[in-house]
Amino acid sequence: MNIMVVGGGGREHVIIKKLRENPAVEMIYALPGNGGMAGDAVCVPIGATDIDGIVRFASEHQIDYAVVAQDDPLALGCVDRLAEIGIPGFGPSADAALIESSKVFAKDLMKKYGIPTARYEVFTDMDDALRYLEEAPVPTVVKADGLALGKGVVIAQTREEAKEAVRQMMGEHKFGASGDQIVIEEFLTGPEVSVLSFTDGKTLVPMVSSMDHKRAGDGDTGLNTGGMGTVAPNPYYTEDVAEECMRSIFLPTMEAMNKEGRTFKGCLYFGLMITKDGPKVIEYNCRFGDPEAQVVLPLLKSDLLTVMQAVTEERLAEVTVEFDSGHACCVVMASEGYPVSYEKGYEITIPEEITGMTYVAGAALKDGKLVTNGGRVLGVTATAKTLAEAIEGAYAKVEKIHFDNAFYRHDIGKRAMEA
Repeated sequence: MNIMVVGGGGREHVIIKKLRENPAVEMIYALPGNGGMAGDAVCVPIGATDIDGIVRFASEHQIDYAVVAQDDPLALGCVDRLAEIGIPGFGPSADAALIESSKVFAKDLMKKYGIPTARYEVFTDMDDALRYLEEAPVPTVVKADGLALGKGVVIAQTREEAKEAVRQMMGEHKFGASGDQIVIEEFLTGPEVSVLSFTDGKTLVPMVSSMDHKRAGDGDTGLNTGGMGTVAPNPYYTEDVAEECMRSIFLPTMEAMNKEGRTFKGCLYFGLMITKDGPKVIEYNCRFGDPEAQVVLPLLKSDLLTVMQAVTEERLAEVTVEFDSGHACCVVMASEGYPVSYEKGYEITIPEEITGMTYVAGAALKDGKLVTNGGRVLGVTATAKTLAEAIEGAYAKVEKIHFDNAFYRHDIGKRAMEA
């Protein structure tokens, strides 16, 4: 089989490594991939949002199956376009990807179908939003409607912070058209949990839960990032919470999308908060989270390609989706200065014996050497029987990897251990 994976980060690297476990896979192409994936896939310099280029490549290279892993190409209808030329793919249609690409659609869907989430208001006029903030309780959350590389959400501690977020999104167009509409919502408190799920629109199978660490610095300080590390499973996601989520959130979401004529087939990500009133949805994503995928997929015992094909063919109920009972920890090694500004081009050395669960996100090949080429450079993962051993294993690997300008958090998993 010839497989194509659309995307170029750590999430795509772990997906590629899992797909390679299936003996039927002969060739994997990554579009565009990155320099650190070269040992696991053939990297093709076609951007993830170049849908015409992707479709043309798939047709010319007899691709048997495609995995569209990134949000932008999903929202642009990459899976739909591939299906038109007879190439099956894993990932939702553009119609279904709207659950992530429009915060307004997602919030209105939850309101319509009684799925628990924070109270909210939608604004298309900046002055209306600013007037609303004069009376709104703080802290409050301001969200750009569209995709914004995970950066279109501001948790404002004061009224002035909230107003500044509105001005940047709607007045200064910081996120382009994504900020033409915004959502201002109630600030919820409680432990956060990420749950990825496989669904074919008929059956929904949650994966092992995880805990993300968004802030750049130790002790959850500093700026919000795309994620500085993860652990799985999340200790706050108990059996009782899981049952409640399945009943009140997961299945109702799948059924709501069906009723809206937007059947979701792929990986549906639930960003949850366990509040005093029970679990509530903070956000939906239409694909594997990054770096959540780097702890969830290493624990998957079932064959990933088999599960993905069952999702595409709407026969998920026929396959077994099984996870290891152990734990995983992923520590993100980033470039100093991330998420604001950082230098690139530093050589990366990774000992051969620890490349297996080291997932490359922001790197390039230059004169045959692997060099830094992004903010988040590597996701370094270890699995073990206990969480303490998984954390220890991940940090032991981190200490063996070197590049100038590297920085990482030293407390990934600490909150989970305390819980």
